[in-house]
Amino acid sequence: MSEDILINVTPQETRVAVVLQGAVQELHVERTASRGLVSNIYLGKVVRVLPGMQSAFIDVGLERAAFLHVADIWLNELQRSQQRPAEQESGKANGSNGHPPIERLLHEGQSLMVQIVKEPLGTKGARLTTQISIAGRMLVYLPLDTHVGHIGISQRIEDETERQLLRSKVQQLLPPDEPGGFIVRTVAEDASDADLASDIAYLRKLWQTIVADSQTQGTPTLLYQDLSLAQRVLRDFVSDETASIQIDSREGYQSLMEFGERFVPSVTQRILHYTGERPLFDLYSVDEEIERALGRRVDLKSGGYLVLDQTEAMTTIDVNTGGFVGGRSFDDTIFKTNLEAAQAIARQLRLRNLGGIIILDFIDMESVEHQDAVLTELKKALGRDYTKMTVNGFTQLGLVEMTRKRTRESLAHVLCEPCPTCSGKGEIKTARTVCYEILRELLRESRQFNPREFRVLASQQVIDLFLEEESQHLAMLGDFIAKPISLQVDTMYHQEQYDIILM
Repeated sequence: MSEDILINVTPQETRVAVVLQGAVQELHVERTASRGLVSNIYLGKVVRVLPGMQSAFIDVGLERAAFLHVADIWLNELQRSQQRPAEQESGKANGSNGHPPIERLLHEGQSLMVQIVKEPLGTKGARLTTQISIAGRMLVYLPLDTHVGHIGISQRIEDETERQLLRSKVQQLLPPDEPGGFIVRTVAEDASDADLASDIAYLRKLWQTIVADSQTQGTPTLLYQDLSLAQRVLRDFVSDETASIQIDSREGYQSLMEFGERFVPSVTQRILHYTGERPLFDLYSVDEEIERALGRRVDLKSGGYLVLDQTEAMTTIDVNTGGFVGGRSFDDTIFKTNLEAAQAIARQLRLRNLGGIIILDFIDMESVEHQDAVLTELKKALGRDYTKMTVNGFTQLGLVEMTRKRTRESLAHVLCEPCPTCSGKGEIKTARTVCYEILRELLRESRQFNPREFRVLASQQVIDLFLEEESQHLAMLGDFIAKPISLQVDTMYHQEQYDIILM
């Protein structure tokens, strides 16, 4: 099935939509003021080493210090040879995966070259590694790999003969006795020797520039920034199934063509400059799809629906039959709804870029055959997603547990922020609850202070309740504390907000 890639470019942001058979499958947004950080390489400074957690915090110039675990520290051969025999034997000894303890590897104030592997999320800083990798079109370069001629092959290339052929082809192009490893990407299956050689030369030259900058710059400093979203489209998104790449900016089109001619000349014929009167995203109703992707509820064609809740710990997706009663029996209705939901879930994960732990609550099915069929359909639908995932079977509670690699923030985290009223809870206190809080606070204040009068500033809903249903309780409190209590509406206050002024 052919797909189209749409690129909408404005001075403030770039938006990309991957469309398959008229339906939006993926959405990516990159804003000029806050470009993604994954794959960026920094010269950072160790600000704190935590032996108890076997980790360290590194200042790379971001708002929060980034996090580096001992298992993400790449050891050279000298460090490995200096490892104590007891540590080598046990595989731990305060470290992790055979690493020496982190306090022997790092110290505060130390300069360190690191790369971001996970974006900052919520209150968490970015996740780091010292195993640097630089992605090209065909290959990923591992410059610190000390094994000469180490070649890895993408897991998506399953044919063993093809894997061996690619490995030997790349090895023949590498200079002898020169350290550094490569991972062959899926798009390299049909690459020529010239394409691979060009990628190798580009990546080695880029690494030499990064090393030279690290020796002359202070800390913290950015040494390498990943490609822009539009350029990553050509490097990462385009496949044999891509029919066209349409971009609605003349300047962006020219820049993309120059990049394509230099690195991916085979793709340039599919790059088109969209000049229509209607906005490019309007042709495929992409903006409407974005609005739907920010909601909790996703309606299914059959009448059923999904409810998605994203939290810092995990994402839960609940499947409901809704108004669907089209099956021959109740079990048949449940089965058909779950099959449709499996396809919709796979699409929503890509569309919203949801990652981490994901719990799927399908409608309970008594038949094991139905469970297996739904799980098979889910895995088949997830097969179109290039992000690394693991899917487990149904638990005793009828839930499906899965994980999806989280590298960049989800669509909701990019486009939205927590509600200032509920602070992301999704709920606020009732006006009556706030009234009773105010009454308790008035009593507390009266015991500490002796003003002439108390004045309550609150929202319209709270004041209305005090003037009507709660007027008797307010009057009783006024008599008890022997002070007048006046009420004043502040239209800027939300329902939970109030102040008590001592007059």
